[in-house]
Amino acid sequence: MSMHKKLMLAAAALVFATAASADKLRIGTEGAYPPFNQMDTSGNAIGFDVDIANALCEKMQAECSIVTSDWDGIIPALNSKKFDFIVASMSITPERSQAVDFTDHYYTNKLQFVAPKNVNFPIDKAGLKGKVIGAQRATIAGMWLEDNMGDVVDIKLYDTQENAYLDLTSGRLDGMLADAFVQYEWLNSDAGKDFEFKGDAVFDGDKIGIAVRKGDPLRERLNKALAEILKDGTYQKINAKYFPFNIY
Repeated sequence: MSMHKKLMLAAAALVFATAASADKLRIGTEGAYPPFNQMDTSGNAIGFDVDIANALCEKMQAECSIVTSDWDGIIPALNSKKFDFIVASMSITPERSQAVDFTDHYYTNKLQFVAPKNVNFPIDKAGLKGKVIGAQRATIAGMWLEDNMGDVVDIKLYDTQENAYLDLTSGRLDGMLADAFVQYEWLNSDAGKDFEFKGDAVFDGDKIGIAVRKGDPLRERLNKALAEILKDGTYQKINAKYFPFNIY
């Protein structure tokens, strides 16, 4: 083989290796927020967020792996490069946008209370005065409670949504405020059968996005892939797997 051909092959191998390396991406998620992200009995992350993330990776022709993180530390973990992007039902907020960049939204949520059936639960300050209300820490729900009901209710914040539901079913909470689609999933489970939505949504139009490190061009790749799965029906198939209504 001529030296010229050897150099060409070496150069091609280098380009291939660099491309392969660049297309190995790590997805950060919580793993404790069903039906969006949770762990199955084999210890694998599953859920709507995971399915969306894998569909985006397929469009980007990237080899992706899942890394789980506690919710409280998920943005610092992204910025310390423990993973490359977060798909964990994260609301796009001005505060978070100071630390990370967000893609276009991949679904839209709202906040709604749940409480035991046949219990009077007016959604106003007079009706909630003195009640113990739970929410997950560092979420829109927790912030809404503190901003709007902090002077009249006893707010209990939890590390995971699952732990909050345990206290609700055991009677240590009078009610819970959380994302309506998470509440919907729980109300349809055996654990939530004695509970129901109370009142209308108190906050609507909450946009959920994918977080990347500031200035990372991966954001545009993800936006392009998101537009593709919305256009070709992939998104709608994933949506229908979890909900009988459109959450986009």
